[in-house]
Amino acid sequence: MTTTAVAAAAHDGAHILIFPYPAQGHMIPLLDLAHQLATRGLTITVLVTPRNVPLLKPLLSKHPSITPFVLPFPAHPALPAGVENVKDLPPNGFRPMMSVLGELQDPIFHWFQSHPSPPEAIISDMFLGWTQHLACRLGIRRFVFSPSGAMALAVIYSLWRAMPKRDDPNEENHLVPFPDIPSSPVYPWWQLSPIYRSYLEGDPVSEFIKDGFRADMASWGLVINSFDELERVYLEYLLKQLGNDRVWAVGPLHPPDDEDRSKPSERGGSSSVLASKIFSWLDTCGDRTVVYVCFGSQAVLTNHQMEELASGLEKSGDRFIWSVKNPTKGHVGGEYGAIPCGFEDRVAGRGIVIRGWAPQVAILKHRAVGAFLTHCGWNSVLEGLVAGVPMLAWPMGADQFSNATLLVDELKVAVRVCEGEKTVPNSDELGRAVREVVGVDGERVGTRVRAMELQKAALTAIKEGGSSCNNLNRLVRVLSKETFQGGK
Repeated sequence: MTTTAVAAAAHDGAHILIFPYPAQGHMIPLLDLAHQLATRGLTITVLVTPRNVPLLKPLLSKHPSITPFVLPFPAHPALPAGVENVKDLPPNGFRPMMSVLGELQDPIFHWFQSHPSPPEAIISDMFLGWTQHLACRLGIRRFVFSPSGAMALAVIYSLWRAMPKRDDPNEENHLVPFPDIPSSPVYPWWQLSPIYRSYLEGDPVSEFIKDGFRADMASWGLVINSFDELERVYLEYLLKQLGNDRVWAVGPLHPPDDEDRSKPSERGGSSSVLASKIFSWLDTCGDRTVVYVCFGSQAVLTNHQMEELASGLEKSGDRFIWSVKNPTKGHVGGEYGAIPCGFEDRVAGRGIVIRGWAPQVAILKHRAVGAFLTHCGWNSVLEGLVAGVPMLAWPMGADQFSNATLLVDELKVAVRVCEGEKTVPNSDELGRAVREVVGVDGERVGTRVRAMELQKAALTAIKEGGSSCNNLNRLVRVLSKETFQGGK
């Protein structure tokens, strides 16, 4: 069935509650999924806390069938007043953030009970596993949304299922194998999920988080921002582990076709450089001669890391755009995020430094960009692949080490240049790696050829008749009233 036919069949179809986790890397793909579902005729309510309402503006202006449901963010003694987004969290604030959101269960339940036409299903982020218990209370189905890829999710689920431990609690290099996962990856302890590593048996927050991940595995279905051609073996592994066929790979998720992602006000935040200036400069550069450097919406480099990275970019001799995240309240003492003195003067004309948000998708798609130095966050990975740009991998935490394994060791569309959020790269080696991937050298190492092959596969997947488009259509049919009624 085509997308148009699905939309016609789902007209006046099911009402779905979508609940994103309040971190930019989690919210944006789930809001893009909301767009895809609304396009196919479903009625959507999106639950957000007050400070994240502006992120809904593009959706609300395009889809009258999408309605915001705004709940106040619960107070928590471990979180500063006014914190509603991960980017504002203090150090060690991630765990209480996950826990405190669970206090929204009763307000959501009462909202359902009083709503004249309440949602018939919940699609919520993987960090909101408690919504599975809410769905059971309400007698409806809960679908997990994973903004991470299938390989990374396989590792995460394995951790919370098997609960591996270290013989020596101080040995950060203790190796943890995953023999049941395809390719049998092995990671040192320090590269495992920090949420898992912080687990303390008997601690209420730890037990709440463990229960949440196990509730994810017990949920009715899984929607994942990936595509069959990219992670087929890992998707098949998840199907086997979950014991059902209710896994839908629907990525790479993307915004409305007519949405201009070069506008900071629409997708990101404030920036020190106008988007028009960035693209005017890129237009003056030769094809594949620019390396784009960005480490996502959360990572802030130490000053020592900044110095070595800046030196490496200088030594490479290549053109670059470097997006620098400003330090947050949790980065005190002036030890983070400082551009080395005199650097911008020395590279004037050859590089642009952006403080704040950068229009990443549009930059990566520009013909002048020949490489992407990235932290390997999954959104960035998919955006790089859709642009057909080879990558320089510097994973720092969370699922990024699994993503780097996939990119470097299996797909061979990336070169690993550094590992770890505190590791300081060698500027000589970094400069050499940039030279090997940018420009004509990128053809020699072969990463660009493979990146372009995956670009074609990604674009095919989301076209009419492609695997992800078909999976979206099947998901809508499952969610629609016609097939959804009748119980489990």
